[in-house]
Amino acid sequence: MSQIIRTEKLSRQFQSGREVVHALKDVNIEVESGTLTILRGRSGSGKTTLINLVGALDKPTEGQIWFDGQEITKLSEWKRDALRRNDMGFVFQSIALMPLMSAYENVEFGLRVAGFDPKERKKRAEECLTIVGLQKRMDHRPQELSGGEQQRVAIARAIAHRPKVVFADEPTAELDTNMGLQVIKVFKSLVQEEGLTVVMTTHDPSMIDIADCVYTLDDGMVSDKA
Repeated sequence: MSQIIRTEKLSRQFQSGREVVHALKDVNIEVESGTLTILRGRSGSGKTTLINLVGALDKPTEGQIWFDGQEITKLSEWKRDALRRNDMGFVFQSIALMPLMSAYENVEFGLRVAGFDPKERKKRAEECLTIVGLQKRMDHRPQELSGGEQQRVAIARAIAHRPKVVFADEPTAELDTNMGLQVIKVFKSLVQEEGLTVVMTTHDPSMIDIADCVYTLDDGMVSDKA
């Protein structure tokens, strides 16, 4: 396995009135390609700040981030946007599917925006929905799907353009335990069978057992690695 993400002395500060909030302090992590890495910690520990930084959604106050061998902290906004669009996929706590589109159309639309030709869009959208176990639910709209099924559509959309890494921020937070476990099994399957790299935040201790690597954050610092 090769290293796909590395951070060095990563810090992020926010101004809150007259106070400076240290959301992250000197964080060093490494993510190997083809693994499931979990960033865990209680609310306010810094895990979402960290995933936003390594996912090029935010810039650090100090420190460096390498993604697939490229140092990305000083890239222009245009290059960061291209990096996110081409090499990264995102799954968020709020599922945010387009309500008037079917599961298939939600996935296909993302490929259309990415510039895939029509024949490839159809093939890839169907393939990704099959990978997440929704081959019989492709024509259903979000309101006709359970919460777990909706999140699986979001995962299919995130992997459709073949990203190098999928970032998932608390993807099971709004799901019950059973639905949450279904979603986690999909992520694990993507890593084991598709060779995908997944970086996920969670505060749920039941998710830890399925990870290849777990970083625990506390008050903006890495307190443990397992």
